[in-house]
Amino acid sequence: MTTLGAVNRLFLLAKCSSSNISPCISRWQSTAAAAAFVRQTIPDVQENRKPKTGILMMNMGGPEKLDDVHDFLLRLFLDRDLMQLPVQDKLGPFIAKRRTPKIQEQYSRIGGGSPIKQWTTLQGEGMVKLLDEMCPETAPHKFYIGFRYVHPLTEEAIEEMERDGVERAVAFTQYPQYSCSTTGSSLNAIYRYYSERKDRPKMRWSVIDRWPTHPLLVECFAQHILNELEKFPAEKRDDVVILFSAHSLPMSVVNRGDPYPQEVGATVQRVMERLEHCNPYRLVWQSKVGPMPWLGPQTDEVIKGLCQRGKKNLLLVPIAFTSDHIETLHELDIEYSQVLGEECGVENIRRAESLNGNPIFFKALADLVQAHLKSDEPCSRQLTLRCPMCVNPTCGKTKAFFANQKH
Repeated sequence: MTTLGAVNRLFLLAKCSSSNISPCISRWQSTAAAAAFVRQTIPDVQENRKPKTGILMMNMGGPEKLDDVHDFLLRLFLDRDLMQLPVQDKLGPFIAKRRTPKIQEQYSRIGGGSPIKQWTTLQGEGMVKLLDEMCPETAPHKFYIGFRYVHPLTEEAIEEMERDGVERAVAFTQYPQYSCSTTGSSLNAIYRYYSERKDRPKMRWSVIDRWPTHPLLVECFAQHILNELEKFPAEKRDDVVILFSAHSLPMSVVNRGDPYPQEVGATVQRVMERLEHCNPYRLVWQSKVGPMPWLGPQTDEVIKGLCQRGKKNLLLVPIAFTSDHIETLHELDIEYSQVLGEECGVENIRRAESLNGNPIFFKALADLVQAHLKSDEPCSRQLTLRCPMCVNPTCGKTKAFFANQKH
């Protein structure tokens, strides 16, 4: 079995290197400055011309500097789409203020801020450059960043798109796997923007709401895993356990019928098929907060359990995050790989690079938009189905808003 695993990996690496796809860039993941450096590899293609098609790249965002942490947390804990707290308008600000010093300390350890805006900018520039070549009939294309909890906020991005005179607007989630807590929250923000103003959109909206098994997404993950496996000692490589780590959800959300766990599992399954099941693996869940039950097993508990059972060579793969941010740079790289790893006595623990500046990922984003525009569909069939036990009335209105956009 050891020989077979090694042969499989060599064959897969050879396939990667002989493909027509550009190789991924060197690993840059420590600070926001790294993303700014990589950004130099692609010139700014956001020219001062009227865009025909606007692509809104939706994500939660992250504070760029320590002074932004409190407002980031305040918006997060006031978001009723993400969580529902008793007397939330009072408890939310209290929690945000209380947690700010601890979270600021975490960001100070990864360079003083999140690099997610820089990575998203790099990815957007790579995407629209390709789209202008691939889809001249819908060009010029312009990307807009819409974050939920930091600037540029989703609402600010919509205002800019309206000012620019965009004709066709694509709400493009940067979460490959759909959850009501993430993509759903961003889509609700778009619906509320228009409903609160009692105004009809000047643009025709449509949505790319999930893409967990896109072939180029799978290819990116597979290449990054193979690259990292090669950095383990040769005699240990077959013993490495691959831990696909995704942000967890409260079981109350899962039990309402949120599709996120199934879609994350689908990504893992496709990646392991692409890798021809070269190593043992598990899907694990990170970032649990508070005493309530969350989806498990938890990443840190799995690391402990595997070490206790003699499995001390581990590869962490952030399977639901496409860009580095606090959950990869601090939680996976520092809390688990450094602190917990030393406590448990791991032999080798590494983390696969996030997709960040991989040119294959730019191609994946462009391919998704191209296929979506050609389909002329407002959204996926899945988006029209509410969770069976949904408790948020806005979700139904949001789904109707997008499903009823005129062709």
